[in-house]
Amino acid sequence: QVKLVESGGGLVQAGGSLRLSCAASGRTFSDATMAWFRQAPGKEREFVAAITSRGTSTAYADSVKARFTISRDNAKNTVTLQMNRLKAEDTAVYYCAASPYIYYSSSDLTNYNTWGQGTQVTVSS
Repeated sequence: QVKLVESGGGLVQAGGSLRLSCAASGRTFSDATMAWFRQAPGKEREFVAAITSRGTSTAYADSVKARFTISRDNAKNTVTLQMNRLKAEDTAVYYCAASPYIYYSSSDLTNYNTWGQGTQVTVSS
């Protein structure tokens, strides 16, 4: 079982950058597809980005393509989300998620069985 803890959220002005980190514990981290989702107030949780276990494949939501980058370091058991050119509409709680069951970068949240507690990202316009 993987346990996930996110960090790096905060308040930033539109156009700025933030880097989110997800620290994972557990022996199966390097076998898990990892992803970031986000949830804004009053909205459903939505996919942001995903990366396969060896980092060979990534996927992004259209709304963040060319602005966000997901990466992982299996030696350090971490996944990061570099967020550039942030917009007010990026404001949300960001969650790290893991799935040891899939071998592709899925955007379907039902494929992920382990979640972190979330970190707040607020972008002021």
